[in-house]
Amino acid sequence: MRRYFFDFRDGSGLIPDEEGIEFPNLEAVQAEAARALADLARDGLRKADGNGSPYYMMVGVRDDDGPVMHAKFSFEFKRLQ
Repeated sequence: MRRYFFDFRDGSGLIPDEEGIEFPNLEAVQAEAARALADLARDGLRKADGNGSPYYMMVGVRDDDGPVMHAKFSFEFKRLQ
């Protein structure tokens, strides 16, 4: 199994993964990236300020050879009242 590293980026900056996790294939890596991005989105939705500014986040996946995939998510909240 290969070791994959999941680096998180949002408007606050980059949080690199120093440990990584072993997965048997890219399908499992993609499922983990989607789960991680959903967790980030849930936390990001709580932080949204409501002024309509876009908020984005990304999970970048790499192995020892370099980048493998990334998943991005963006949203905005705009309060009308």
